[in-house]
Amino acid sequence: MRRNLTARFAASVALGVILTLGGAMAPGSGLAVAATAQEQDPQPNFLGFAGAYLAGRTADVDNDTSRAIEFYSKALEFDSENIEVKQRLMVALFSGGRFSEGAVLARELKEDPAVAQVSRLALMVEATSKREYRKAASLLDPEDSNPIDRLLNTLMKAWAEYGYGQGEAALATIQALDGPPWYPVFIRYHAGAMAQAMGKKAEARKQFTDLISDPQSGAAAPDTYIRAVMALAGLEAREGNKRAAFDALAAGEEFSPGYAPIAALRQQIEEDGKPEPGVMNAQQGSAAVLFTLGSALNREGAEETVAVYLQFARTLDPQNAATLVILGGLTERLGKLEEAITIYQAVPETSPMRRVSELQLGLALADLGRNGEAKDHLKALIASDPKDIRSYLAYGSVLSQDKDYIEMALTYETAISMIGPAPTRNDWNLFFQAGIANERLKQWPKAEAHFKRALELYPDQPQVMNYLGYSWIDMNINLKEGMDLIRAAVDLRPNDGYIVDSLGWAHYRLGQYDDAVRELERAVELKPADPTINDHLGDAYWRVGRELEASFQWKRALSNEPPEDLMPEIELKLSEGLPDAGESVPATANGADKSQEPAVPLDDAGADEKTDLAPSATMERHAGLHIATPETKRSGSTSSGFNAPN
Repeated sequence: MRRNLTARFAASVALGVILTLGGAMAPGSGLAVAATAQEQDPQPNFLGFAGAYLAGRTADVDNDTSRAIEFYSKALEFDSENIEVKQRLMVALFSGGRFSEGAVLARELKEDPAVAQVSRLALMVEATSKREYRKAASLLDPEDSNPIDRLLNTLMKAWAEYGYGQGEAALATIQALDGPPWYPVFIRYHAGAMAQAMGKKAEARKQFTDLISDPQSGAAAPDTYIRAVMALAGLEAREGNKRAAFDALAAGEEFSPGYAPIAALRQQIEEDGKPEPGVMNAQQGSAAVLFTLGSALNREGAEETVAVYLQFARTLDPQNAATLVILGGLTERLGKLEEAITIYQAVPETSPMRRVSELQLGLALADLGRNGEAKDHLKALIASDPKDIRSYLAYGSVLSQDKDYIEMALTYETAISMIGPAPTRNDWNLFFQAGIANERLKQWPKAEAHFKRALELYPDQPQVMNYLGYSWIDMNINLKEGMDLIRAAVDLRPNDGYIVDSLGWAHYRLGQYDDAVRELERAVELKPADPTINDHLGDAYWRVGRELEASFQWKRALSNEPPEDLMPEIELKLSEGLPDAGESVPATANGADKSQEPAVPLDDAGADEKTDLAPSATMERHAGLHIATPETKRSGSTSSGFNAPN
């Protein structure tokens, strides 16, 4: 099934964020940020503690940090000694970036077992920011039984010890760390960074090289792996060893192709630049600990912890571009788009990641519905660097939201021309998106050629297989090949509810209703709140005579906020049921026009009568753009692959 709901592909690439997007940035945008919902909403009148507390909990669940802080603060006016409210308020203050206010509560709660770890970590950050390193070193327990906390506490304490002149002992402590199989990537990076800060270049080179030589271990924390690549390349460049620097960068490019900061660093070294070390003092080292752990934990369900770690890192190293970009992506993922834009704008203009933040900023504008601003912003970025392919992908995703398929097709054709006659595997998505645009324009021969080219570049790419296979079935051509492609996509992504839905809906379109029910029931299990999948299952139930269950599924689809164009169809089915099935195999209505002249794209151009088959803005953004940290590029999900036990 092909769809256009923004949330649907949120799990296909991460945090969605960013680090593959770009080189240096064009001059800024001066974008005005709209008033937040918090500013516009009326202020509630609380009758007492319970109302304020419950409002705070609701805001917490909704990831509305500003309101949570407001309501918990109000609750404390009614009950100033309530420990639970103080705990929640402290965490909300930290995750919202209001460090100094949270530190006041941390001093009060540092002995509270429920929040002692975060309280003491905050106090350590505070002491480190004041260069009170002996005090910082005394605050955390490196023998904590939790492996994540033990690693974090040990590394933070080691950097504090380095800060007050005990570098040799601190380095030995890091190297002696022993733990789960995912420890080495962190140990080697921080041992290398500390050795480099101490001037022990040979030891730093050894630690970084050992890490880079073990990409399988690096998969536990891809951002940390890439930091080691860039640290080693910078070290070699400063020593005049260009060849060794390029060898290090080549390992990073193989690990995470298209990673923009690596490309920028390569260019700097080619021009005889001498990159500064990423960590030069204890404060930056402590910030790096929080960043490396936070970025590794960046997955669905860990948002609050990650936000706290990244905000602590930002407190210690406010101008660190990597921290700002990932924090902006996390904030965006939580739906706080105006706040995310502000964070992206804080990325230093001199950073190679500034362009990354500007591209992500443009997409955030589109998510806010400010598509005109988003398109102007992204077009300016294309003009500033026409060879930056990610700019075309970002701009194309906004054009898709606007259903401007003619401009979308032209944009991707231009991008394809920019990469030249020898595209690589990394370019598959340009052809995929060009195919989507042409399919929308009913230019099926062009669309099919692009889909096939995408699969030549990236065989077994499940999204392309799914789209091409479903299109064939929808047009009543290549039926066996189409089903084979969709089944293969399901085999590759058996837990992807949307691809499983495609298989079920393909069976439905072919009149194979029992098979459709089986697959669509599985799809609903995987994505129980998706309105379109529930609608599909309702249709399949109706066709096999399970009319009561069909009505239940249609009502469930309505309760889950379906697209506006789907609502009246569901309501009609609830009123009248489905008409007779008629022919079991669909006619060639979906883009079978053989003309090479572009058709005028109507809102329903080439769309299935049952569902909106328009290309998904989020499909392009997440499945296609790969606007993501290195871990999401490699894993294809919001999970970083950091499988540490809790």
